[in-house]
Amino acid sequence: MPRSVNHVASRARRKKVMKLAKGYFGRRKNVWTVAKNAVEKGLGYAYRDRRAKKRDFRSLWIQRINAGARIHGLSYSALMGALNKSEIQLNRKVLADLAMNHPEAFKAVVDQVK
Repeated sequence: MPRSVNHVASRARRKKVMKLAKGYFGRRKNVWTVAKNAVEKGLGYAYRDRRAKKRDFRSLWIQRINAGARIHGLSYSALMGALNKSEIQLNRKVLADLAMNHPEAFKAVVDQVK
């Protein structure tokens, strides 16, 4: 019996990977084995960094809140402890935005917890 090879599916699989490799430099964009490795590596980085982005932004927000709090004579940890004690439900993203873009509103929050 002759060997059956599904060329349609394998071609579609390769086309899908080559489409993802579009825009890469050198052989990474047009040589199948190099492109496949580059795309797999890129997708792995994308998966990892979607999670890392959340950590990076939280870290940035904490730095901004700390800078705003120190202007008003508090440390970050003291401010967050006072916010939790006074049951003010503002997350770090909102607090960082207030500290950066609306200093008077941030000052009102700090005055309320002092």
